[in-house]
Amino acid sequence: MSLTDMPYPHAAENDVVVRVHAAGFTPGELDWPATWSDRAGRDRTPSVPGHELSGVVVELGYGTTGLSVGQRVFGLADWTRNGTLAEYTAVEARNLAPLPADIDHTVAAALPISGLTAWQGLFDHGRLATGQTVLIHGAAGGVGSIAVQLAREAGARVIGTGRASGRDRALALGVHTFIDLQADRLEDAGEADVVFDVIGGDILDRSAALVRAGGTLVTVVMPPKVQPKDGRAVFFVVEPDRARLADLATRLRDGRLRPFVGAVRPLAEAPAAFGPGKRAPGKTIIRVAED
Repeated sequence: MSLTDMPYPHAAENDVVVRVHAAGFTPGELDWPATWSDRAGRDRTPSVPGHELSGVVVELGYGTTGLSVGQRVFGLADWTRNGTLAEYTAVEARNLAPLPADIDHTVAAALPISGLTAWQGLFDHGRLATGQTVLIHGAAGGVGSIAVQLAREAGARVIGTGRASGRDRALALGVHTFIDLQADRLEDAGEADVVFDVIGGDILDRSAALVRAGGTLVTVVMPPKVQPKDGRAVFFVVEPDRARLADLATRLRDGRLRPFVGAVRPLAEAPAAFGPGKRAPGKTIIRVAED
């Protein structure tokens, strides 16, 4: 990764160009084929990474409706186009939601992937309901911490897992039981109606046995190799959702939701912030422009 100049983005039909104020980046995206190719599979390097953004609309493409120039927005940029670690980026308008004036761009940029992944995993795919038990892997991480808060508000009993360093944060967010994956036996967690996995590998394989009859194993890492005996297994990739983003913003304003913002760095430091081995607690946010 390096800092360089790129052409000003073109706003295609139903696009907007956003002046980016803050952007998020998921380290794993450098392994995704879509990071390096377009929708037709053609090479599009050099590629601008990052898919979460918060900023201000500065241009509308032909036929674009629902947003206006000068409007504050946040959301999820397309997987197969240049992303958000840039001063300006072109995004499909439907992928963005209005951002209230009292929410800081830095906080908003930490919400799209984590918030939408947590909601879709728990409720759209996991069908979590009041009174059920959910086991959330990585409960102190970006996605997991949002999932814990949403599950608690929905009236579920929450079992969280993670490293020992995340125990206090997970408990503060409301998990009823915390399993240290390095010191405790995962199998001692007991059965759950929904198991939500963001880790994969051996943890994902072992999690299938924890799914209660009729329950669901949900993962964002890979298609599960081990299936629950009497339940479902779902692998999914997060999808943009303007209405859900607006709902998450409302929860944020009401104090019912707190994204886990970690370090905040300027755009010039993005290559160093996301270099190999750079893993810091919380979501690292790149501050591109000031309000």
